[in-house]
Amino acid sequence: MPEGTEKKPSRIQMRNRSLILDAALDVFSVHGFRGTTLDQIAEAAGLSKPNILYYFSGKEEIHVTLLNQLMETWLDPLVEMDADGDPLEELLAYVQRKLDMARDLPRESRLFAGEIIQGAPRMLPHLEAGLKPLFDEKCAVIQRWIDEGKLAPVDPRHLVFSIWSTTQHYADFDTQVRVLMGGDPHDSARQYLVQLFSRLLTP
Repeated sequence: MPEGTEKKPSRIQMRNRSLILDAALDVFSVHGFRGTTLDQIAEAAGLSKPNILYYFSGKEEIHVTLLNQLMETWLDPLVEMDADGDPLEELLAYVQRKLDMARDLPRESRLFAGEIIQGAPRMLPHLEAGLKPLFDEKCAVIQRWIDEGKLAPVDPRHLVFSIWSTTQHYADFDTQVRVLMGGDPHDSARQYLVQLFSRLLTP
């Protein structure tokens, strides 16, 4: 092997690493960063603690790895908003994508929420370098649509915050929602949010 070339991880190493990350996502999403221990992650992964430490230096590296993987996924729905599309259709499609994420990625949503609640100690650089420029860009698009009379006047920033809060609620407070509604809320949530944002945004 040429000098300076890193050895490619074996299939077993890749499988174990994936197993650890998936188990850690379960544990972090329930207990948060502070409440999670390596012993809990090891038990959830079905591996020994020394085996975990073979792949990661500690729980912080595992947590940061999960957050790094999550950030791109988290930005994708906003990236897909097309500045040249129909404004109301684009925003309702964004609501739909965020609601689908709440249904399909509840652990990731709770991991993200937990990090933000703690003041984003491990994610702040990603928020500043990744999310902030994208957020500003899309808010400018929404403001242009408003200025062109294609949407009712609203503050684009608070509109995006409202979309986040009304969709991610179904992941972050899933147990409460299911108790109160007596089952899966997503179909009725979709209908409600389409109605809510259509009435808010139609000129």
